Amino acid sequence: MAKYGLIGKNIGYSFSKTFFTSKFTQENRSDTYVNFDIESIDMLKEIIRDNNTLKGLNITIPYKESVIPLLDCIHKKAKNIGAVNTIKIHRDGTLEGFNTDHYGFSKSLSDFFPLKSKTALILGTGGAAKAIAYVLKTLEFEYQYVSRTKTETTLSYDELNRAIISNHYLIINCTPLGTFPKVEELPNIPYQFLTSHHLLFDLIYNPHETAFLKRGLAKGARGSNGLKMLEYQAKKAWSIWKS
Repeated sequence: MAKYGLIGKNIGYSFSKTFFTSKFTQENRSDTYVNFDIESIDMLKEIIRDNNTLKGLNITIPYKESVIPLLDCIHKKAKNIGAVNTIKIHRDGTLEGFNTDHYGFSKSLSDFFPLKSKTALILGTGGAAKAIAYVLKTLEFEYQYVSRTKTETTLSYDELNRAIISNHYLIINCTPLGTFPKVEELPNIPYQFLTSHHLLFDLIYNPHETAFLKRGLAKGARGSNGLKMLEYQAKKAWSIWKS
C-alpha cells in the first residue's frame, strides 16, 4: 500500500485529498492520500522520514517556491518556472520536483480560444503565477504581473485603468482572494471596464463562482474557475508518480 499526500498551510479545503481518495476507491486501490498541514516547509524531511510508504506529494500555497532547495533534483520545466507543485519520491529516497500547474492551466485555457488578442494580466506573483506566466509565454501572449506593490516588472492595482483593462483580454486571479470561507474578498481591479471580449480565469475552485468571477460575468465577460485546471494537473501528477 502506497501513501501520497499534500503539503501546504490551511489546507482543510483540499481538492487533492478528495480527488485522489475518490480515484483510489473507484480503482479498488489500497493506496491512501493525506493532508500534511504544516507551519514551515522545513518539516518536509521529517514527514518523509515518518511516512516510509510515501511515494509522492503535491505542494500548494505557500510552499511551491520555498520547497525547491530541499529537493535533490528538479525537472527542467519546473526549474524554468521557478515553482514546484509535485514531488516524486524515488526508491532510493531522492526527491524530484515537477510542475504540473502549467499543464493543467494550458489544457483548461485552450477551451476558451480564440481571444480577441493574446494579452493578459496575471494577478499575483507567487508560485502559481509563475506557472501561468510560463504557459502564456509559450503561447506567445503579452502579459503583465499585477501586485499590491509596483516594481520594474509589476504593475500595482492602483495603476489599473480603462486603457490597461481594455487592452488585456485575459485576466487570471492567482491570489487566494475569494477562497472559502472569505468568499466576499476579490482582487481590486476596475471591473467597470470589463466587456464581453474579456475572459476572467480564477485559480480558485471553492466557491465554484468567486466574487471575482461574478463581477466579470455581470459585465458580460466569460469566466472559468480553477476546477478543470486542478483535475488536469492532478492526473498529470499521478502519471509522474506511476512512471
